[in-house]
Amino acid sequence: MKSGIVALVGRPNAGKSTLLNNILRQKVSITSPKPQTTRFPIQAVYEDERGQIVFVDTPGIFAKVKDQVSSRINLRTEEAIEQGVDLIAYIVDHTRQRAEEENKVLGIVRKVNIPKILVINKVDVKAPTHIVQYRFMEEEFDEVIELSAFTGKHLPLLLNAIFERLPEGPAIVDTANMTQPGINLDSKMFIAEIIREKAFLTLRKEVPYTLTTVVDDVAERENGVMYIKARILTSADRYKGMIIGKNASTIKEIGATARKELEVASSKKVYLELTVEVDAHWADYI
Repeated sequence: MKSGIVALVGRPNAGKSTLLNNILRQKVSITSPKPQTTRFPIQAVYEDERGQIVFVDTPGIFAKVKDQVSSRINLRTEEAIEQGVDLIAYIVDHTRQRAEEENKVLGIVRKVNIPKILVINKVDVKAPTHIVQYRFMEEEFDEVIELSAFTGKHLPLLLNAIFERLPEGPAIVDTANMTQPGINLDSKMFIAEIIREKAFLTLRKEVPYTLTTVVDDVAERENGVMYIKARILTSADRYKGMIIGKNASTIKEIGATARKELEVASSKKVYLELTVEVDAHWADYI
């Protein structure tokens, strides 16, 4: 059998997390149109008759580091690429013009002497397109796959290309007792990520970049209801007010959409107690 570790890399919002979720046919990595959605590498296992792939969904690389969070994100991505990866799948979005971020990612990828696949994402979108700006990169990669992470078009081609280049070897992860494909996500981390995703999707402008989420308690009660106590941490009172909203409308919307998704994921009734706190040092916890 084949087995190996594959890093998904690219600039922010290139579609890495959407690609991973569709390959696994299960949500393990949160998504939103905003940068900083993925803040740490997500590891997840894919298996079929050919072997096992451990995917590492890395945070998008920022060209200019403006805050502590962005700095940590860039460092985590570079560390993930350098630590025992067997193959890199470099995802680009042809609907966006190449920019400084792309040059930075390419520079990191060039340093690693392992098989590399260039993945041109969003082929389901015909316009706008800037695909000619990415063509020069093709000669630096072992293969080029054009696909749609959103619709799933040509995902089998990518998996074929990956398995062809992975080494022969035993399974890396024992999946016999795993309940879901995420390796480095326990239940509290997964719930916190779902809440953060809903906050990112609900809030506008700069507010999402001032917050993180923490789950303090998860317990199933005698009536079968899953009780979750969680907090949104933000850096200033003005952001707290925005997150709560007029008559608590915004925090209610975040909580309601998170609860609905968690109920689908757990097949249980969920009670979510969600509060907002100000903590100027929240970035130290991520």
